[in-house]
Amino acid sequence: MTDYIRAREFRETEGTEDWRVVGDGACTFIATDSFASSVRLVQAIGALPGVEDHRPDLDVRHDGVTVRLLTAGDDWYGMSRRDVSLARGISGAVRDLDLTADPSDVQSVLVIVETKVAAEVMPFWRAVLGYIDRPDSPDEDLVDPRDRGPGLWFEEVQEWRDKGNGIHLAVWVAHEVAEARVAAALAAGGRMVRDRAPSWWTLADALGNECDVATPLQRD
Repeated sequence: MTDYIRAREFRETEGTEDWRVVGDGACTFIATDSFASSVRLVQAIGALPGVEDHRPDLDVRHDGVTVRLLTAGDDWYGMSRRDVSLARGISGAVRDLDLTADPSDVQSVLVIVETKVAAEVMPFWRAVLGYIDRPDSPDEDLVDPRDRGPGLWFEEVQEWRDKGNGIHLAVWVAHEVAEARVAAALAAGGRMVRDRAPSWWTLADALGNECDVATPLQRD
């Protein structure tokens, strides 16, 4: 394939205003007034030309639909021009149904496992979760084969910190809400560990458990 694109190019391409890249895919949320309305939107998306050749991930609820677009292959796990085309088509279907997309209301969660040697712990997590290797990075990432649970990234660290465990979370959010999310966490008793704005902020709760608030800005 030759149509892979980075998050910035997707974000700056005309017709993607309804979408935000969070983690490895571009997402949006479309609020509805009923489950039946959510189903009608899914039906409209399913009728788009070419959708069977590049299917979106859909989470259907009574109050709306979350859509994720992702191109996954042996050498890539991210955006492509096919995702741009599909994003435009879905945005058009949303407008045709008099609905509104709210890309600020999306997020994705990643579990980060810090380890000295990833191969020593990955088999346990693969087995206990029923996950599979991510095709483009099988030595450091596991994913849910049904695309329901959060991904796991095994970060090999050279200097082991003295703490009870090496697991923390990263929550990817739309860039325009990241600072408000950080402020809310600090107001709720958290503390700042590392400030790498606008790419990420590492926060900790009162017990020292950490979570990154992350955006794709300045990453590519």
